[in-house]
Amino acid sequence: MSVDADTVRRIARLARIAVKDDEVEHLRGELNAILAFVEQLGEVDVEGVEPMTSVTPMAMKIRADLVTDGDDPEAVLANAPKSEDNFYLVPKVIE
Repeated sequence: MSVDADTVRRIARLARIAVKDDEVEHLRGELNAILAFVEQLGEVDVEGVEPMTSVTPMAMKIRADLVTDGDDPEAVLANAPKSEDNFYLVPKVIE
C-alpha cells in the first residue's frame, strides 16, 4: 500500500492536525515507511507462539476467596447518606 499526498492531507484533516504544503511530502515518506514495516510484520511466522501480556513473565497475584466482615450491615451502611432496613436509599431517577 502506498500513501499519496491527498491521503496525507485527508489523514491530517481527520486527525485535526495542521499540515503545511511543504510538510506533506515528508509525511508521505514517513507514512509509507510505517506501512512497509507493518507489512513486514505480517510476514513473520508466529505459528506456535503464545500471546504475551507483558515482556516479562509474571503471575497474577491471587488472594484467597474468604468471607470478610460484610455481614455487618451497620458497618457497611455507616457512610451511606440514607439507608432503611439495611439497604441503601438512592434518589429516584426515573418517573
